[in-house]
Amino acid sequence: MPADAPRRKKPRSNLAGRLIVAIPAGLVALAAILNGRETLAVFVLVVGGIALHEFYALTDHVNPVRLAGFATLIALVLVGAYGEQFQLVAVIAAAFPAAFFCALLVEQRENATLGMAATLFGVFWIGIPLAHALWLQGLPHGDMVIINVLLGTFLGDTFAYAGGKLFGRHKMAPHLSPNKTIEGLAIGLVGATLTVWFAGLYQDWISDANAILLGMAVAVAAPVGDLFESYIKRDFGVKDSGTAFGAHGGAMDRADAVLFTIVVGYYAWYAMAAI
Repeated sequence: MPADAPRRKKPRSNLAGRLIVAIPAGLVALAAILNGRETLAVFVLVVGGIALHEFYALTDHVNPVRLAGFATLIALVLVGAYGEQFQLVAVIAAAFPAAFFCALLVEQRENATLGMAATLFGVFWIGIPLAHALWLQGLPHGDMVIINVLLGTFLGDTFAYAGGKLFGRHKMAPHLSPNKTIEGLAIGLVGATLTVWFAGLYQDWISDANAILLGMAVAVAAPVGDLFESYIKRDFGVKDSGTAFGAHGGAMDRADAVLFTIVVGYYAWYAMAAI
C-alpha cells in the first residue's frame, strides 16, 4: 500500500454496538421489574408510548387517530396493572368506538377507515403484550420469569446474529430480512433455550424441565416477532422504525421480539404455575 494511501477505518462491530445499547437499557428494565408493579407499569407505558409514536409516524400518510391510540394504550397498561382478562376484552371493544369518535372530533375526512385501522393495529400490537407483561409479574416468581424471558429473547438474538455471521449460508427470509440465515436461526433457538435453562439452575423455584420448556417457547416466539416487524417495515420501505436508540433503530426495533415472547412466556408460565 502506498505511504500516502488513506487508511480505511475499521467498521465498529455491530455486535459491540448492540451491547452498548442493550446493557444500559437492560439495567433500567431490571430496576423497573424488581421495583414493583407501579414502577414496571410506568416503564412499559413509556417504552410502549415511544413505540406507538414510531408506528404512527410510519402510518402518518393514512392519518392514524393518535388521541384514541394513546388513550387505549394507557387503558391497556392500567388493565395489566390492576385488571384481568375481562377488562382487557372490554378495552379492546371500547377502542373501536373511541377511534370513531376521535376521528369525528378532529374532522378526519381523508383515509378515515385506514386511519382507524392503523390506530387499532398499532395499539393492539404494542399494548396487549404490555398488559401481559404486568400480568406475568403478578404470577408466582413472575418478576424473575420476566427476566428469564428477556434474557432468552435478547441473548437468543445475539446467538442468532453471531451464528449467522460465522456459519450462515442459507437465507431464511431474504425478502423480509436479507441478513438472517437458517443457521443463525437454529443457533438462536438453541441459545435462547439454553439461556433460560442456565438461568434456572440458579433458581430453585423452577425445575429443569419447566426452564427448558419456557426457553423453547421463548426461542420459537422471538424470531416470529422479529420477522413480524420486518414484514411491516418492508411494506413501508424503511430500515428502522425510529431513532430512539440512535444508529440502532427505534423502540420497536429493540422490542419487536419481546412483544411476542412476553405473551408466550405469560401463558407458558401460567400453565406451569397452575400444575
